Amino acid sequence: MKIIPPKPFTIEKGNRAVLLLHGFTGNTNDVKRLGRYLSERNYTVHAPLYKGHGGDPKTLISTNPIEWWNSVLEGYDELRKLGYDEIAVAGVSLGGIFSLKLGEERPIKAIVAMSAPALAKSVDSLQDRIVDYTIKYKKLSGTFDEQNDSPSTIADSVRMPALQYLQGMINDTSAKLNQLETPVHILRGLRDDDYYCKSADLIYNAVNSRIKSVKSFINSGHILTLDQEKELVFEEVYRFFEGLQWKE
Repeated sequence: MKIIPPKPFTIEKGNRAVLLLHGFTGNTNDVKRLGRYLSERNYTVHAPLYKGHGGDPKTLISTNPIEWWNSVLEGYDELRKLGYDEIAVAGVSLGGIFSLKLGEERPIKAIVAMSAPALAKSVDSLQDRIVDYTIKYKKLSGTFDEQNDSPSTIADSVRMPALQYLQGMINDTSAKLNQLETPVHILRGLRDDDYYCKSADLIYNAVNSRIKSVKSFINSGHILTLDQEKELVFEEVYRFFEGLQWKE
């Protein structure tokens, strides 16, 4: 089966712009439905694809977190080049912590952080994500071999040394959260790993924003934008952005 690689997308509508950020081992499909929902309500949206993501696992492991972060900055700059002065950002999982990092380093209207990691996390758990991604990719492409593609065998072939740096980037962003004064809305799924639920509390307590809030979704897991309460998530994101004072 031929896999159609995901691409960055831009939908230009109103003067209010939103940068949408996907997760680690994810791609722009993570946020495509959210992007359509917002664009239908007169928001301009742009979703970059992190370098190495959305294709062959070998390509993914040949890249590093600095390159993924540069993809985020390029996405932000793309909206600026298109003439948008007020840019909000919404991200899921790694995109959530990247959203907060962007708020620490660039002028941002508001931040929606969904299922964002903010606590120290073992590199092994990140490596497991690479293994899961590889198995899914092989199955989709028809190259999975039941006998030779065990998780342990795949783990040896897709080792990613840069994951230690990624963890450091997450820790560094978390350490600077008290610098954030931008409005922040934190979303979490209560069926997600407890690590992410606790991270939501850490983010809420750490940011110095006058406007900050946490919303929990009872029947959702990690990728809130794709889970069974996704329509409620979309509405929550939209309402948060609508509650802000935009220039126009």
